[in-house]
Amino acid sequence: MANTKSAIKAARKATRLTTRNRGVKTNIKTLQKKFAAAVDSKDAKAAAEAGKAYVSAMDRAVKSGVVHRNAASRAKARASAVIFKK
Repeated sequence: MANTKSAIKAARKATRLTTRNRGVKTNIKTLQKKFAAAVDSKDAKAAAEAGKAYVSAMDRAVKSGVVHRNAASRAKARASAVIFKK
């Protein structure tokens, strides 16, 4: 158990942020699965829309510090490569 006021506050904060981060990560995984399903269905318009939502969610996750910027950049590049493949 935390002994100081700052440690108690840090513990409260950690639980709050963990809950938020888990929700954001779950949403990203869901959008990634929807994007993959749209790509598998060979529907270019649906894949583009799902990709746009996925990339936007990754950008928001980076902004709030949930996902590392390099990891998001890599995911966005892979999604773009699939969408704009010739």
